[in-house]
Amino acid sequence: MRTALLTTIAVGALIAAGSALAQERKTIAVSIPAADHGWTAGVVYHAQKAAEEVKAAFPDIDVVVKTSPTAPAQVSAVEDLSAGGKLDALVILPHSSEELTTPVQAVKEDGVFVTVVDRGLTDPSIQDLYVAGDNIAVGQTTAEFLVDKLGGKGDVVVLRGIPTVIDDERIKGFEDGLKGSDIKILDIQYANWNRDDAFGLMQDYLAKYPKIDAVWANDDDMLLGVLEAIGQSSRKDIKYALGGNGMKEIIEKVMAGDAMTPIETPYPPSMIKTAIYMTAANLSGQVPIRGSVKLDAPLITKDNAAEYYFPDSPF
Repeated sequence: MRTALLTTIAVGALIAAGSALAQERKTIAVSIPAADHGWTAGVVYHAQKAAEEVKAAFPDIDVVVKTSPTAPAQVSAVEDLSAGGKLDALVILPHSSEELTTPVQAVKEDGVFVTVVDRGLTDPSIQDLYVAGDNIAVGQTTAEFLVDKLGGKGDVVVLRGIPTVIDDERIKGFEDGLKGSDIKILDIQYANWNRDDAFGLMQDYLAKYPKIDAVWANDDDMLLGVLEAIGQSSRKDIKYALGGNGMKEIIEKVMAGDAMTPIETPYPPSMIKTAIYMTAANLSGQVPIRGSVKLDAPLITKDNAAEYYFPDSPF
């Protein structure tokens, strides 16, 4: 698993350097959205774990984690974090690319190392390091599975998240994965990465379409709502209901060999850990790390699901 490999390498490097180097005290600020749904709850969990682990490896590096419920609140948080002038690095998962670009640029102009996670800024030149998952692969891997299992034909419905680049990429990947098959997308609507909204939309789909072979919710929070709606219906035609992101409840289904949800695709919130570790490596005097890191989104099956299972995580 690429995420695990990067994490192992980064932690090992930190521990080795931490035992050999005495560094002046430095500060990494981590600015992330508050835990308003499952995936962001996972981000908060892994960020806090990374802060503890970096502190243990490097007593002279402080990691300060701040969560924000909205984009304006995150703008204020970034301004507050940098106000003291003692910030050495910023790791940020922006609420909104547009609203956070200018505040982060101001931080960058003060000589701060900037790592951006998941949602890129509108000006990529601001970031020294970018860490994200492969959203196109999340959609494409799922679609290719359905093409194979449905024999290249059938009717599917799709639930989108919210209007973002992330969502657009997932949908593009899914549509690309269906090309060349006779699988038809009957309907595709937004459900806001929200379980309740997905439950209502799936009820509408069930009422509108008498035959549905498969459902793709491009996020696992929505998938839970989809599964609830299907469970409350008497429908027997739906062969597969699939999601994405690697929520532990869905991984448990895959591990158990669930017939309707036998696979998953990862978009791990633990990517925030990789970002923090790599940022700490830059501050520790090791070889500078710059550029972009894109994590793979391989198919998760019963055979490898245990590698992606984090039972203590909220996601």
